[in-house]
Amino acid sequence: MELRPILSTLRRHKTTAWLLILEIALTCAIVCNAVFMINHRLQHMEMPTGIDEHALVQIQLAEVTPSPDIYARAREDLAVIRQVPGVLDVALVNQLPLGGSSSNASIKLDPEQRQPTLSAGTYFGGNLAQTMGLRLLAGRHLQPDEVLDADVVLKALATGDTKVIAPVTVITQAMAQRLWPGADALGKTIYVGPVGVRVVGVVADLARANAYDDATAHYSMILPMFMGAGKDQSYLIRTRPQDRQAVLKAAVAALKKADPRRVVTEQRTYDEVRDKFFENDRSMAGILVGAIAALLIVTALGIVGLASFWVAQRRRTIGVRRALGATRRNILNYFQTENLLLATIGIVLGMVLAYAINLFLMLHYELPRLPAIYFPVGAIALWLIGQLAVLGPALRAAAVPPVVATRSV
Repeated sequence: MELRPILSTLRRHKTTAWLLILEIALTCAIVCNAVFMINHRLQHMEMPTGIDEHALVQIQLAEVTPSPDIYARAREDLAVIRQVPGVLDVALVNQLPLGGSSSNASIKLDPEQRQPTLSAGTYFGGNLAQTMGLRLLAGRHLQPDEVLDADVVLKALATGDTKVIAPVTVITQAMAQRLWPGADALGKTIYVGPVGVRVVGVVADLARANAYDDATAHYSMILPMFMGAGKDQSYLIRTRPQDRQAVLKAAVAALKKADPRRVVTEQRTYDEVRDKFFENDRSMAGILVGAIAALLIVTALGIVGLASFWVAQRRRTIGVRRALGATRRNILNYFQTENLLLATIGIVLGMVLAYAINLFLMLHYELPRLPAIYFPVGAIALWLIGQLAVLGPALRAAAVPPVVATRSV
């Protein structure tokens, strides 16, 4: 198929041709970035937390009348929950991985540092690692005698009498590698404010409550401080996956029986926690899928409309070519080649525009760089859509008999 007749025809329809090229270019640019954003969201939604997600349930309570001793109240609740059939372990937690509401601390390697090395999610309490099912890679978990009530710890810090507390912590592997790349973290000291805390254990993973940034989502630590019962604390129960609903119901009933005046503000499985955290990501992915579908449909309809218009405009030309011996296949190839040429120009421009859009998103929205693989995949997809869209009008053009075409002048 010679390109000269096609280029000659397109030069006579510059405005229409360039409109189609720009439509394809915009579609290519937007679709490449939208597909990348969908994939990025889906990967984010697959984020591991390091905990035994399918074996955990959460119960959160609110006191109508504040308890005079929040620590005794929490220990009583823990004892009640442990008596519930099916409960394997239970802990009082101040936050949950992917829970949204978070407690964080600035971490330094030297107390004289002006800027912290990183910010870490801080989990308080004892027995957290065992209840969550964290995998210990090195060292040990926190010991029961190291976990002290929060007011004791805070008083010791305020008076400077840190001998009464155990300044130890368990951190994640990601946090250890960020603080001491390639080195053993056990025995090292980090500073939470002015207080030096010694690392006694490293767990494989424990995602932060506000794990929005993939790069810092796994910087977490567990500190030996018992917070006591309160509106910001909840009970995390470990059970067998098949027993979750029954255990959750029984545990809530046992707590209500122990004190009917309390209000249960949250009772859910951890699967529900994860679903809620990624709710916006799923919505965004759905919107982008709809936008991609709409763009591709509009582009395909544009190609169909333009091809149909050109077939109607070129009936005499088609008739002359058929009379001179052109076959139906020749006519079909002509329109398909013409569309392929326009689509190729549009795709090349679209790739440049896609790269520019990605740079803008990287600069203003911290999106990663668009991988090169999206360019050929997007090009192939648009080529296929273009060829399928032009097929109908091209077949109609190829089916026009020479005599009918020449009489339509």
